[in-house]
Amino acid sequence: MRPLRALLIYLIAVFIGGALLAPPLYWLAQSFAHSIPGIANAPFPRYVNRALLGIALIGLWPLVKSLGMASLADVGLVRPSGQIKRLGGGFLLGFVSLAIVAALAFACHARQLNPKLSHGQIVHKLLDALGTAVIIATLEEILFRGALYGALRKVFHWVFALVLSSMFYAIVHYFETVKTTDTVTWHSGLQLLPLMLGNMGNFQAVIPGFFNLTLAGILLGWAYQRTGNLYFSIGLHMAWIFWVKAYAVVSSLAPGANAWWWGSGRMAVVNGWVALPVLVATLFVFRWGTSNIQRPTSNIH
Repeated sequence: MRPLRALLIYLIAVFIGGALLAPPLYWLAQSFAHSIPGIANAPFPRYVNRALLGIALIGLWPLVKSLGMASLADVGLVRPSGQIKRLGGGFLLGFVSLAIVAALAFACHARQLNPKLSHGQIVHKLLDALGTAVIIATLEEILFRGALYGALRKVFHWVFALVLSSMFYAIVHYFETVKTTDTVTWHSGLQLLPLMLGNMGNFQAVIPGFFNLTLAGILLGWAYQRTGNLYFSIGLHMAWIFWVKAYAVVSSLAPGANAWWWGSGRMAVVNGWVALPVLVATLFVFRWGTSNIQRPTSNIH
């Protein structure tokens, strides 16, 4: 049970530590408001999000070391030579899957391009989305698949570990940006944590969005399980994040369109009912396309 203990300590450190670190970071930024007004004027919940992310990244390597993972290969990052095909294959599958969702939305006039953006601005936003996708996909795959799923499958059967880690992955992505005007105190971050899960009480936000994200996590973890490394998963995740970021910036829900059906907010391309059958189909395409891959036998229960 040592992997579970290490994970529990890590999660407590991330959430409690991040919540306690956010107020000092906020006060520090206010003291430099004259030189960094953009950062100083950011709302306090954003400091909580950044503090959580910062501690998660700082604690990632100690976590994998405590789990007995002594090298990057132990968390799925084997030498990149010979892995470009898997990375590209994952990206292609992810890109096409959510491109179908986007194409259906535009074809049915449920989404419209942002009229405030010029063609040059759209290209700039798309490049920003791609850069963000590369960084976030790599970090999240190391954390959620390499470390979290890798630790859980040391204790549980890999199928149960896959579902459990995927549900946690979905919950984290349902953290809500909370608006607050209260004075920031030492315990403001701790007070904010339960409010950040406000979306979980919204029926239309949870269904089908939470299930879609859990299914996405299952596919990402299954790709790791089946291929033995994270490159296909990173490529797949990279394409999905690109669509999530680009879709939310360059387009908006058309007037009168059903947000529950077509998706809305920052996760619009994956949190509507239209995305569910596309993700299921993607799962079957992946299974068919990787049927000839020899499954690795190490660390599998």
